[in-house]
Amino acid sequence: MASPQNEHSQTVYRKSIVIDGLNVSNWDSPAVYESLQRGGITASNATIAVWEGFAETLDHIAGWQHRFQTYSDNLVKIESVEDIHHAKRENKAGIILGWQNASPIENDLSRLSLFHSLGVRIIQLTYNERNLLGNGCYERCDEGLSHFGVDAVREMNRLGILIDLSHCGDRTTLDAIEQSSVPVAITHANARAFVDFVRNKKDDALRALAERGGVVGAVSFPIFLRKGYESTLSDFGDAIDDLVERIGIDHVGIGNDFCQDQPHRFFEWLFAQQGTKFRPMPVAIADPHHHPHNLELPDQMPNLADELLGRGYGDEDVSKILGGNFFRLFSTAWKNS
Repeated sequence: MASPQNEHSQTVYRKSIVIDGLNVSNWDSPAVYESLQRGGITASNATIAVWEGFAETLDHIAGWQHRFQTYSDNLVKIESVEDIHHAKRENKAGIILGWQNASPIENDLSRLSLFHSLGVRIIQLTYNERNLLGNGCYERCDEGLSHFGVDAVREMNRLGILIDLSHCGDRTTLDAIEQSSVPVAITHANARAFVDFVRNKKDDALRALAERGGVVGAVSFPIFLRKGYESTLSDFGDAIDDLVERIGIDHVGIGNDFCQDQPHRFFEWLFAQQGTKFRPMPVAIADPHHHPHNLELPDQMPNLADELLGRGYGDEDVSKILGGNFFRLFSTAWKNS
């Protein structure tokens, strides 16, 4: 029999809307959908584009239409906050179509409207390197948003597409927070003062985002944590605590960056220059990759409720971190959906 604390934590978890701010798993693996559903993940920001252009991304969306039909017992497409409520009621895994790069629009802003009509609801402005909008965190220089990038931010605001800044450079991140007329997200990053890693965010960006109503998804990918691949769920709890102390309970969510069933070659592609020039990776990724102990896969997400309650968070605050804060942000950003 479960302990009283565990029983309570599972009750809190079952009642909560659970949102994962980033999942980049192998979407051709049925085990991914089974894990999401077993874990009670109400909605995940599912990466469907990283380096792809216009035509490839349209092909990916066509593939997702097939998946939603094939795995209809497990999955539901999320295009609005009402769809998130529906996923919760039906105990299905909600899938939000998201990009980690704005490259699919190429040089045509009008394509944002097309992709919005096809269900894309989250777009990260840049991925690691420079594109037409701005600069990524690994680019050698960061001059911030371009004119094209400023216009893209305004168009995404108008359409109701949430802006994600996780892989953006420091200047590009601050520019986008300032230029956006609605709150934005950093879907998967921790504080750079917590772990000195270029993908983690400086305090000025974290504060600016929170002051404007945004949400940061604490990331459990091991290289973002103090113990790296030796990390456990408790080490992830430390990262969550750190973000809450810096920007407040109302601005912290979860962005696990799960990579379930992805081969090591996938990580090499992620770090390739513009996705085409392979090179030594700037960070060491274990082969096989694994997430922290007791949070290796989405089906272990209920453990996080127990971890947070054990750290002294109240029921309401646990629900905020598990998904309530991201839900509030979606309600604001997706105003036209």
